Amino acid sequence: MDIDLWTEKHRPRTLTDIVGQNIIVERLVKFVEKKTLPHCLFAGPPGTAKTTAGVALARDLFGEFFERNFMELNASDERGIDVVRNQIKSFARSLPAGGAPFKILVLDEADHLTNDAQHALRRTMESYASSCRMILICNYSSRIIPPIQSRCAVFKFARLSEEDIAERLEYVAKEEGVKLNPKGRDSILYLANGDMRVAINLLQAASSSTKVVTDTAVFAISGRADPQKIRTLLSTAVASDFDQALGMLRILISQDGVAPLDLTRQIHREIHSLEVNTYRKQTILERTAEVEFRVAEGADGEVQLSALLAHIALGQDS
Repeated sequence: MDIDLWTEKHRPRTLTDIVGQNIIVERLVKFVEKKTLPHCLFAGPPGTAKTTAGVALARDLFGEFFERNFMELNASDERGIDVVRNQIKSFARSLPAGGAPFKILVLDEADHLTNDAQHALRRTMESYASSCRMILICNYSSRIIPPIQSRCAVFKFARLSEEDIAERLEYVAKEEGVKLNPKGRDSILYLANGDMRVAINLLQAASSSTKVVTDTAVFAISGRADPQKIRTLLSTAVASDFDQALGMLRILISQDGVAPLDLTRQIHREIHSLEVNTYRKQTILERTAEVEFRVAEGADGEVQLSALLAHIALGQDS
């Protein structure tokens, strides 16, 4: 199975097919019914149907003339001012086809545009608003300059719930003839963390290596640790058994192949389950954040994580 084909085949094609973003979908459907649309800014975490919503909106609005009135660009590929002056302006200045009220340009990863490109885009949005409406898509709206934000209707997409992702996973698995057991599904939900794209990719990768998608298969192909192992590691350190905790850490890094940075972030995620007082959790979280920064900056991951376990085992923060 080809991952691009799989993703595209099961992508919602109309606004009403999108789940988990009900309030946003209701507002967009009203735009379609009235055949009007302001410039829009879709912001939120990855894998939450931002691009899908833009494409589905254009399909619902243009029908058979979708291909002639719609254009999608990815600003992370070409992020300079030339892409605004050439491709975007050329598309925006031409008249819509098939009696459509305007054309739609979806600019994905808009937060990767340089400041000069964003200022040029602002002028283009003003000059050609009658013939082209733009949908800017980004993960961080704070990286979009205020003049552009003030010209757009802002839609904030939230992470998808585990129930919505689980339902879609079951649907895709059934359509593709993939056997997905409950533990495998739960492990995908844990790793996806509200990102539907990650969930689909994990299901695809795990299904290619085993007949039944289990939790073991999912964690093996993801490069992440089983959360139960992380909880055991932390509990052992809290019990002041530093030598055993250090041995577990080395197995996770050396044998299981978990990257220290990913391991640090998983530890951060599991600290809430520790049976220690609130003050101690706070100090452990603070030390974990420091370790994450040091590892991200290039420090040795095993050394830093060993120091974190030593800090927990000493219990000086209790």
